[in-house]
Amino acid sequence: MSPRKTALAAGLISAALALASCSSATSTKSFDGAPGADTKAVGFITVGPKDDFGYNQAVFGGADAVRKAFPGLEVLTAENVPEDDTAATTMEQMIDKGAKLIFATSYGHLDAAEKVAKEHPDVVVVQQGNTITGEIPKNSGTYFGTVYEPMYLAGIAAGAATKTGKLGYVYAFPIPQTIANIDAFERGAQTVRPDVQTITVSTSSWCDPGKQQAAADSLLSQGVDVMTQHQDCTATVIQAAEKAGAMTVGYHADASSLAPKGWLTGAVWDWGPLYTDIVKTVKDGKFVGSKYNANFRVGYKTGTNPFVMAGYGPSVTDETKAKIDAARAWLATPEGSPFAGPVNDQNGEVKIPAGQVPDYAKNDEMDFFVQGVVGTLSK
Repeated sequence: MSPRKTALAAGLISAALALASCSSATSTKSFDGAPGADTKAVGFITVGPKDDFGYNQAVFGGADAVRKAFPGLEVLTAENVPEDDTAATTMEQMIDKGAKLIFATSYGHLDAAEKVAKEHPDVVVVQQGNTITGEIPKNSGTYFGTVYEPMYLAGIAAGAATKTGKLGYVYAFPIPQTIANIDAFERGAQTVRPDVQTITVSTSSWCDPGKQQAAADSLLSQGVDVMTQHQDCTATVIQAAEKAGAMTVGYHADASSLAPKGWLTGAVWDWGPLYTDIVKTVKDGKFVGSKYNANFRVGYKTGTNPFVMAGYGPSVTDETKAKIDAARAWLATPEGSPFAGPVNDQNGEVKIPAGQVPDYAKNDEMDFFVQGVVGTLSK
């Protein structure tokens, strides 16, 4: 065969293979049924351990609720799954075991969740805490509670309790979710003590006990007498505050057992009802077009927030509890918000004018510290 004919034949073969590959990819990535409806298992991946007294422990509690509500479903769990390609691999392994509904529960799991959802249109992949930009596929969505509302209420308890007027906040990364929490906490505290400050320290990690201890020590050395945090694992900060005789506000999970003297209250997850409703929606074949096939957020204004207040510690007075109850009722009204204007940033610039009440979507974009917060946001 001449070189020209050989090249032509090779070209035809290459084109045919490419066409076949394209056809195969299309056939495996198209699905006209109800994604996830025939699932035999449900998968949960977490970025940390199940016993962290925090974020991941709360996820496992929700997974247990699913296990009890759907005894015919196998519940698959994987802890300590990094926010990288490992997350996609772990979800693929769950799919191989029959899971057609997967909860990817860390903020940084979104990229992997979107990748897996694209590769498996018959599988529902929902992600916890982040948001999908652009068009949302029929088999995916995100969900979360308005975490800053209970933190606003917890701020009232902290503002009433502090004697130094200095609150401490250990946080992981300067993402909108953590910024909104810090700002809401400070503004809640200001309602009972206008001159209060919230001093912040970033650990640049969701769970690093060494960095958390250093952050707590730094805050305590500055006169902080009430400490809180936005970390996945919470024990280190809570125990550091208790040891120093400071008070603490918990986060993610009830850790009052770690601080019998200093515990004030906390903002904690009750994932069971939301998780089970998502599973029911998927199994009923009604996920597509549902409220979960979106960037779903629920708060005091819109429904039952999965982020709730923990019980009170012994030092919280009835007067403070009454103020928190009144604030909770106010948050459920159209006028109520931790960020009802006017809201100024650290430099005094008006960010939310008087009379304005930002919606949940707007609050999910928060990128500034309010007046009263001490610390610098990295750009």
